[in-house]
Formats: sequence, C-alpha cells, structure tokens
Amino acid sequence: MDTKPAPTNFKGILRHLGPGLIITATIVGSGELIMTPKLAGEAGFSLLWFIIFGCLIKVFIQVELGRYAITHSKTTLAAMDSVPGPRFQFPWRTENSVITVQASWMVWFWVVMYIGSCLQIAGMMDGLASLVFQEPGIGHRLMILGVAAVTIILLLSGRYRLVEKVCIGMVLLFTIFTIVALVALQFTEFKIVPSNIAEGFEFKFPDQFTTAFAAFAIIGVGTSELIYYPYWCLEKGYAKFTGKNDNTVGWLDRAHGWLNVMKWDAWISCTIYTAATCAFFLLGAATLHRTGQEVGDVGMIATLSSMYEGAFGDTGVMLFKIGCFCVLFSTVFAATAANSRLFADCIPVFKIRKFDSEEDRAKWVKIGVVLLVGFSFLISLIFGEPVTLIVYGSIAQGALLPFLAIAAAYFLFMRIDKRLHPGMVWKFFLMLSVLAMVMVGCYQLYDKLK
Repeated sequence: MDTKPAPTNFKGILRHLGPGLIITATIVGSGELIMTPKLAGEAGFSLLWFIIFGCLIKVFIQVELGRYAITHSKTTLAAMDSVPGPRFQFPWRTENSVITVQASWMVWFWVVMYIGSCLQIAGMMDGLASLVFQEPGIGHRLMILGVAAVTIILLLSGRYRLVEKVCIGMVLLFTIFTIVALVALQFTEFKIVPSNIAEGFEFKFPDQFTTAFAAFAIIGVGTSELIYYPYWCLEKGYAKFTGKNDNTVGWLDRAHGWLNVMKWDAWISCTIYTAATCAFFLLGAATLHRTGQEVGDVGMIATLSSMYEGAFGDTGVMLFKIGCFCVLFSTVFAATAANSRLFADCIPVFKIRKFDSEEDRAKWVKIGVVLLVGFSFLISLIFGEPVTLIVYGSIAQGALLPFLAIAAAYFLFMRIDKRLHPGMVWKFFLMLSVLAMVMVGCYQLYDKLK
C-alpha cells in the first residue's frame, strides 16, 4: 500500500515540505519584483497594510483547497467542476466524431484567468530579454526565444524534484539580496523612519485602484498559485499517503497528520513570501516614490534597478540584473510547470477524453509545456510591453479570486469530513478572507464603473 503515517517530529515535517516552497518560488516573481514596486512607486508607504493583508489573508483559502485535495484526491479543476451552478457545453467536431465539450461555469471562468496567466509569463519573458537588450530588435527577440527554448528543455524532463530545487535555489538568493538591500538603505538618504511605517498602517485606499487590485491578485498566494497549490500537494504524495476515506481510525489519523504537514508547509512559505513582498514594497516606496519614478513598459529594468542603486551604487544595478534574471526565470519555469499540469487536467474535466494511464497524462503535460511556452512567446513578440501584459494578466486573475474563495469555504462546510474540520477561530478567519476577497473584487468593479 502507498499509505503511510505523517511524521510527527519537526525534522520529519521539514523533510516533507515542498509544495509551498515551489509556490513561493512562483510568488516571488512578477508580483513582488514588478507589481509591488509599481504600487509602491504610485502610493508610497500608505499601502503597506494592504500588502501585508493581501499576503496573509489568502493562506486560509490555500489551506482549504489543499485540505480538499488531500482528503478527496481531486485536483483543483476537478473540484471547481463539481461546484453547484450551470454547466455550459458546445459540440466540437473532429474528423471522426462530434465531442460535446462541457464544464461548470467556474471552469469556463477559469479559462479567462488561465489565458491571463499566459500573458503574465509573456511579460516576464519580455522582461528577461530586456535585462540584456534594452531596445526592441533581433537580439531582443532571440533572447526571448532562448528563454522559451531553455524552459521547454528543462521542463520536458517532467521531474518534480528538478522543479523544486531550481525554483527554491534561484529565488532564495535574490530574496536574501533584497532584504540586505533594504537594510543597507538605512545608511543612505533614502532611509526609512518610524513615521513612514506608521503611515503604512493608516487604513486608506489609493485614488486609482487598478494597480492595487492587480497587485492584490498576485502578491502572496495569488489566484494562479491558489489553483496550483493542490497539484503540488498531490505530486508530493500527501493524498496518496493519506489514502481513500474508509471511515477507519487509521485513515483519520493519517489525514490529520498529512493535513498538519500541509499547514506547516503553507505557513512557512507564507512567512518567507510576506517578508520578501514587504522588502520589495518598502524598497519601492523609499526610492521610487520619493524620486517620482513609476514602473512602466519603457525603461522598466532601469527604474527597478534604481531601488538597489541607492543602497549599493553601480554594484547594486549589476546584482539586481542577476537577481532579476533568477526571479523572473524561476517564475516562468515554475508557472509553466504548473500550467502544463492544468492543461493536461482540463482535457478530462472538459470531457474531451480520458487518459488511459499515468504515462498518457504525462505525455499531455509535456505537450502543454510546448504549447503554453510557444503561446507566451508569440504574445511577447507581438505586444512587447512587459508591465502592461503583467497588469492585464493580474486583473484577469483578480476577477476569479472571489469565486475561488467562496468555493474553498463551500468545500469545507459541505464536503469535508466533520472530524477534519478546523476550530472556530480558523473558520472565522476563513470567512473574513472570503469576505475580504469579495469586497476587493466589488470595489474594483465599482471603481471601473465609476
């Protein structure tokens, strides 16, 4: 049997962490490196509370989606396809037959977000090329092609450990560098004083909410990461080790044990990415906002590198470019790895076909890698506006966020074995999280209509 009890000592728990750290590698990417400084440059210190709140509040949704995946051995898309509501379908003609493509309204909504995540990857690929070639041209395009080719080659190996180690290693270095830069900034003219931090905790929203909404959707555990997370939990073996619910004491003990490991994984990764996000935000507020710079499509790399130039001079610019490459490439790498699994998963969810074996599914994951990277490559070549692509992709993710939060609460209260329910304090914060995401989504809609 594949089932086994979860470790109970801290050393054993640490050995089984991984899904959250891969998500952290994806998180510390375009959201922290581009959207967070962009928001800081526009709003200054005043939205520090919003950044911290956005990182912390979504962990409750993350854990509930993970709880459902572990106890039901279902991917996120399969779970979304089971939510109540209308199902939409249409015929799809092939050479030999007509297939009825059908899925829940929420899965169709996810498709829009999925395209948005591809726009983000395209923006990051363009950003990587901009590190070497500032101006559009043949060199810039070849660099994007090189990034796409390397990503495909690495991911076609299909190894979970490869994804895990590469992403964690690349992001860790730049996160440490960013925190060091923030400390070094205290010895310059851009130092942060207590009144700046106090300003950051004054409860207020900016006049223009678009950038804040886009940042909220992808900082911390963004919409894409919330959907990815259960996939990594399944690949790490949490559900397999728990086993099918046979109503025995053994299953209940294993479920409690692996859910505990998953919670450790989620909260440790939350601590890492919240610290990293705050560091990026404070750097941006202290340098970009004070000097009147804004992160845009033109001169994006030069603007972002100025955050480190204040602390380290010309050396900071060079180190930023190295770190920026690590962060953006690791995000392209990890996000494509997750998106390719979603690509394969949506085939049976949409009732297009069933996989004959795990090898059959793995083949479609690899096909997804090639198609998705190719699509992002074309988008990057056609539009060539990295910040705009990331903003549009973030807004698409934000639109799905309230519905995903409601679905997570629905799974807990309607689908999870009551013996595995968390306490009342956890449920309170879960509902607070759901309410916050719905309110932020409604505020963005109101702001746009106004």
